[in-house]
Amino acid sequence: MARFVIRRLLQSGVVLLGVTLVVFLLLQLVPGDPVRVALGTRFDPQTYEALRARAGLDQPLVAQYFNYLGRALTGDLGVSFRSGRPVTSIVLERLPATLSLAVTAVVFAMLIAFPLGVLSAIRSGSFIDHAARVFSQFGVSVPDFWMGIMGILLFAGVLGWLPPSGYVALTEDPARWASHVALPAATVGLVTASILTRFIRSSMLEVLSEDYVRTAEAKGLRTRVVVLRHVLRNALIPVVTVVAVQLASLLGGVIVIEVLFAWPGIGRLTYDAVQARDYPVLQGAVLLVAALFLLVNLLVDILYARLDPRITVR
Repeated sequence: MARFVIRRLLQSGVVLLGVTLVVFLLLQLVPGDPVRVALGTRFDPQTYEALRARAGLDQPLVAQYFNYLGRALTGDLGVSFRSGRPVTSIVLERLPATLSLAVTAVVFAMLIAFPLGVLSAIRSGSFIDHAARVFSQFGVSVPDFWMGIMGILLFAGVLGWLPPSGYVALTEDPARWASHVALPAATVGLVTASILTRFIRSSMLEVLSEDYVRTAEAKGLRTRVVVLRHVLRNALIPVVTVVAVQLASLLGGVIVIEVLFAWPGIGRLTYDAVQARDYPVLQGAVLLVAALFLLVNLLVDILYARLDPRITVR
C-alpha cells in the first residue's frame, strides 16, 4: 500500500506539472494586458513598469514559467494583481467555504439517493421505482441555477425561513452557518442526488441478478439480510466512483451557485479572477482544484481495496 501511495503521489506531481504548463500557455492567449486592467484607466508609466517587473511579466515566457514553477514548489503562487496579496493566502481563505458547501451537498445527496436508489432496485416496477426515475430525470434536466432561484423565492422571499445569500463560517456561528448553507447545498445536492440515484439503482439491479444473490435467497435468507450482506457492498464499487467525481467537481467550485448565493468559495474566486484578469489568482485556483481532484482519486483507489478484497493496489 505504501509503495502504491508513493507512486500515485509521484504521478500526481507530474499531472500538476502538466496543469501548470497548460494553464500558463492558455493564459498567454487571452487578449489584453492584465497589468493595465489592475491599474485602471489612470496610471503613470513608472507604476506600470514596476508592477510588470514585480509580476515578472517583463521576462521571456520560458523564464516566466520556470520562475512561477520554482516559486510554486515552495508554496509561493505569486501576488494578486488586484489586491496585492499573496495568492496562496487568498486561495486558502476561500477553501473552507467551498469545503463546507461541497461536503454538505454530498451528504444531503447521499441521504436522498441511497435509500431511494436501493428501494427502487429492490421494488423494480413499483410506484417507488417510477417515482425515483422521475426524480432522477427531473434533477438532471432542470438547470441548477433555476432551482436556486426558485429556492430563494420560496424559502427566503415567501416563507422567510432562510437567508437568500451570504456566508458565515462554521467555526464562527454553527447555527447561522447552517441557515446560510441550506439553500445552496440543497440546490447542488438535489442535482447530485438525481445522478447518484440512477447509478445506485442500476448498480443494485446488476448485483441482484447475480447467481450468488439468488443462492442466498434460495437458502431462505430475508431480503434485508441479502441486501445488506451480499448486495449493497458489491454494488458500492461503481457508486463510490460517481460520489468521488461529484465531490471533486464540487470542491472545484460550483461557479453559478456560488455567484447566485454570494458564496465566497473557489468558484466565485475563479469567476472574479477571470473578470479582473487576475492571472496569478486564476492559476492558483486551478492548481488547487487539480490537486483536490488528484487527492480524491487517490482516496477512492484506496477505498476500493477496502470495499472489495479482490481489488489489489500495487
